[in-house]
Amino acid sequence: MDPESSIRKGKKQLASTRSCNRSPFDIEPFPISKLIEEQLLIKPGLPENYLLPTKKTSIDGKSAVRRWTFGKRDESKSTKTILIVGETGTGKSTLINTMVNFMLGVRWEDRIWFQITEEDARSQAKSQTSAITVYELFLETSSSCLRIIDTPGYGDTGGRESDQQIAEHLNVLFRSEDGIHEIDAVGLVVKASQNRLTDFQHYIFDAVLSLFGKDIERNIVTFITHSDGLPAANVINALKDAEVPCAKDTRGKPLHFMFNNRQNETYEEDQEVAYQGFWNLGYRSVEKFFSNLEEFNRVDLQMTVGVLRDRKILEACVHNLQDAIEMEELKQNELKQTQTVLDQNRGKYEKKVMAKDFTYEVEEPCRVEKPIPVSKWKLTGQAMCCTVCKENCHYPGCWWVRDNSWCSVMENYFCKTCTGKCHFSVHVKWNQTYHSSTKKVRKTADDLKDAYEKEEESKTALLNTKIKMCNLLEEAYQCIMELQEMALKKVALSTDVYLGVIKKMEEAGEDTDQPQESRLEMKIKAQTLKEIKEASHKKEGGLVLPKCQGAAALSCSS
Repeated sequence: MDPESSIRKGKKQLASTRSCNRSPFDIEPFPISKLIEEQLLIKPGLPENYLLPTKKTSIDGKSAVRRWTFGKRDESKSTKTILIVGETGTGKSTLINTMVNFMLGVRWEDRIWFQITEEDARSQAKSQTSAITVYELFLETSSSCLRIIDTPGYGDTGGRESDQQIAEHLNVLFRSEDGIHEIDAVGLVVKASQNRLTDFQHYIFDAVLSLFGKDIERNIVTFITHSDGLPAANVINALKDAEVPCAKDTRGKPLHFMFNNRQNETYEEDQEVAYQGFWNLGYRSVEKFFSNLEEFNRVDLQMTVGVLRDRKILEACVHNLQDAIEMEELKQNELKQTQTVLDQNRGKYEKKVMAKDFTYEVEEPCRVEKPIPVSKWKLTGQAMCCTVCKENCHYPGCWWVRDNSWCSVMENYFCKTCTGKCHFSVHVKWNQTYHSSTKKVRKTADDLKDAYEKEEESKTALLNTKIKMCNLLEEAYQCIMELQEMALKKVALSTDVYLGVIKKMEEAGEDTDQPQESRLEMKIKAQTLKEIKEASHKKEGGLVLPKCQGAAALSCSS
């Protein structure tokens, strides 16, 4: 039988009433023949490939977080939500389309294939965008609806800056009123040929899983793609070696499902037996996965949103810490300059022979506004700044928000990072940032006289700057430890974040102006952070994670 005859035979079968095995979704036969007549044929042959029509809407207003819906929404039905995560090129799109075809009730003998994803020739090799797409399938013939969150491939040519935006977009999706607030499963996609997880996969899985609270662990499964259907012991061992948290089967092995990823390929009639085997493998795996899905407890994403928020507050705290330390150091320098002049002229002052026209110069700290270079906007977003404290409350990494109260560093309408913990209404989101600087100021004999009279106050002020830095260090430390406790995967902060906090804590531990008890406490905490950093580095197999470019950085913030 020629290919065209096979297609005609398949379509004839569609016109008749077919028997359909019930899945956990209670899927009835779908009127596919009518769907074929209405949809775009994107590839003829065996099987014919059709593009499903979807209603496309934006969740964030900028199409970075988007929703593609097939069918009419039915609020009376339950919806199963699955998050798909994987490295570029692992076959996530084919996996998603396999689930969609299962939901539509497509069978091998139909010789057709529907896809809900829209791919161009380049997308097989690399991801072209950091946009997150939520695919929704609402079918009258199914007792439940299906929602798949497709994260773009991490580690693509967009670089780590693109990966950072993905984390921010997930944050928007989970926080938006019309976004996603519950999840049924997280699917990690891995190729069957792998004997170990790559550095990028360590980075991807650890980074994404660190977004979630510990209650998600039993909902994590593995999708093994490009499989020949035989046991994938190498992948299972790789997952065990990497200590990837996930659901376990009755034998204590990571719960996994195998797919071949060739269901939509054009084949010749003499290859039919082989391709039918590929189809059946995917069909059985989806059926098995959906059956397990019924046993999973749905997870509320409230803790996930908390993890995302606290990670951002940590990043903002660290950046604010660095800026505050710089400002305090400038204040110390001004005090030291004044003290030097005092010491040099103490005799003249005490003998009251100071010339009335005596002047001296100091560098006085100040805050200045600098524009963010246009070339950096794509990578860093704008800055959320407090106009009262003159501080950068969230920069870099402050992406799109509906209004300033939605910024990740805001909680109950007040900022968690600026010194005054000010209301969001005195904050601005703009294309410039505050920076510490100095201006030369000429002082007079009267100023020096005033400095003599307030010499003790100056010494107290110098000590206060050190106390302030210790308080900021303590805040950063507590935030790190809270994240370690809350997150499913320990947060892999970037090397410069760890080293920055550790270095300042060690300096505080050696500062003789601090009480001995405080110095000892700082040394202990610095050592704790060192151990966390070293454990994270060892876990990554020596992978050097990127420097933080923003609060959305998966490996260090978001």
